[in-house]
Amino acid sequence: MKLCGNSHTGSFKDLGMTVLVSVVKQMIGRGKPISAVVCASTGDTSASLAAYCAVAGIRSVVLLPKGLVSTPQLVQPLANGALVLALDTDFDGCMAIVQQLALEPGIYLANSMNSLRLEGQKTIAIEIVQQFDWQVPDWVILPGGNLGNVSALAAGFLMARDLGLIRSLPRLAVAQAEAANPLYQAYLRGFERFEPMAARPTLATAIRIGNPVSFTRAVRGLLQVDGVVEQASEPELAEACARADLTGMFTDPHTGVALAVLEKLVRRGEIQPGQRTVVISTANGLKFTDFKVRYHEGDLAEYGITPQRPQRPVELPADLEAVKRAVFSQ
Repeated sequence: MKLCGNSHTGSFKDLGMTVLVSVVKQMIGRGKPISAVVCASTGDTSASLAAYCAVAGIRSVVLLPKGLVSTPQLVQPLANGALVLALDTDFDGCMAIVQQLALEPGIYLANSMNSLRLEGQKTIAIEIVQQFDWQVPDWVILPGGNLGNVSALAAGFLMARDLGLIRSLPRLAVAQAEAANPLYQAYLRGFERFEPMAARPTLATAIRIGNPVSFTRAVRGLLQVDGVVEQASEPELAEACARADLTGMFTDPHTGVALAVLEKLVRRGEIQPGQRTVVISTANGLKFTDFKVRYHEGDLAEYGITPQRPQRPVELPADLEAVKRAVFSQ
């Protein structure tokens, strides 16, 4: 597991946002009339933009789909002083509006269609091979939503090869939620055509995106590294999270999608025994405690989930004998 949720705001978005905001700060210092940096977000991008803009003293504006981000994700940009606009639409609706907003004078777009973001996110690839003493894994699996990270990882590995740091390339596997899987559907058609979709409800809220802006770049990257695309259902991602957590992790639902896809690729023999595989964990599980609580309380029937590994506290009186019975009966 490559943990990208141990950064400042708890997601891989920090890697690209620190680059973007640093460049914007430099642009303003040189006289560029930028009054605000804006983004559409499913949660993590807004947190990262707000934090780094607060450090830089730049106004940030974020557009979020109302009711479709977790409470911790909503609190982050609010606490950092961003103007948070909760719109009565989904992420794709927010994205369409923010692209139009960015045409206004003084407004700078911070979504991953901005190549500065991808330049920062390429470092995930460099870190992976550095941490393996410059050995290249056979596979890298990552969740896919707006698909900027897919193209960034491919570009990072290609750059490392071109610089002579590595000699081979890993295969990438993009993991999509079944409820929001436009890249997967295009993959089944050999990438011959792309059809945006209306993303359905999914626990993997950060990748609930039906019209990803980085589709073309992602496909180009996948073709360069012999990549594949697979999907995971809601029960599959929830149980993958639960299994991972029992090994000491605390996984977000998007990492659960990637873990479920790992299991699928292993079962059908595409990932073979002995192949080194890295799963990208994109965010800190503490951002999604509601998902965890609802799983263990059996409150996810709307997603077709009957938890297979629920864990609940055992309530007892403050009595030694009762505690001993509980401890030794397990």
